[in-house]
Amino acid sequence: MRHLKAFHIFHVAASSLSYSDAAEKLCITHGAVSKQIKILEAYLGQSLYYRQGRNVRLTREGELLKSYTEQAFLALNAGIQKLSQMQDAYLEISCEPTLTMRWLMPRLSNFYQDNPHADVRLSTAGGPVRLGTNGISLAIRRDDFESLEDNQITELVHEWMGPVCSPEYWQKIKDELSQMKVLHSQTRPQAWSDWNRQAGANSLAKLPPLAQQSFAHFYFCLQAATDGLGLAMGSYPMVADDIIRGKLIAPFGFSQSGQGYILLSQQVNSDDPLESRFIHWLKKNMAQCIPDSSLIATRTE
Repeated sequence: MRHLKAFHIFHVAASSLSYSDAAEKLCITHGAVSKQIKILEAYLGQSLYYRQGRNVRLTREGELLKSYTEQAFLALNAGIQKLSQMQDAYLEISCEPTLTMRWLMPRLSNFYQDNPHADVRLSTAGGPVRLGTNGISLAIRRDDFESLEDNQITELVHEWMGPVCSPEYWQKIKDELSQMKVLHSQTRPQAWSDWNRQAGANSLAKLPPLAQQSFAHFYFCLQAATDGLGLAMGSYPMVADDIIRGKLIAPFGFSQSGQGYILLSQQVNSDDPLESRFIHWLKKNMAQCIPDSSLIATRTE
């Protein structure tokens, strides 16, 4: 834009109605202010000031231009503040550990593509959470606990569970299921018994005692299944990528566990634009964590 400097000096001078005050605010000389006003008047072909005694007053044209420069520089200042907020803004999210590592982190790059200035910081935990503590704004959880806080709860997706293993391991034991090894997680000790109860005729509980191995964390249990050590009980969002890549299969399919994944927030409609964009992205992507029809177990009694 031509003569932007002159417009700015006019704006400051028009606000104070004093060339001297404008010069002091802008750290330039009285003569420099006067020169820029004359340049602007020549450019516009209009008189912007007239003298009244020792003072200057805005002409009708000057008053009109002042109304426009006020709007323009207010908008510019608002834009600068917005950019500054975007640069400094971050979002602290607490998420179930295995869901973080096997689902959320592999997809964050997609969120950043549409939000290049976003700063999403992750911490891992399960169960109850006190939002606002340590800056945590949102929490993604499996709804297997009673929240003691007055948080807003958004349902994300029902949980689908089923035994998973590597294709190579299945080829070894599919004709002699009594030879399989069942992998347990100490963080979900009832996962297999819950699934057996819902699986009906597909239940493995009717088999003779099977070899067992327990891992301290759900993540290790699923990794062991991927590495061919046995069958683990898999939650679909956490195994979906490995199933698509052919690293895992679900020979008995998936069925709903009766639980689900939820988002905990402090308010329904956040006025934080980054938080609102992340919630929208999360809901859209979690809603897709449903096995297709070929992976859904057919219940028979």
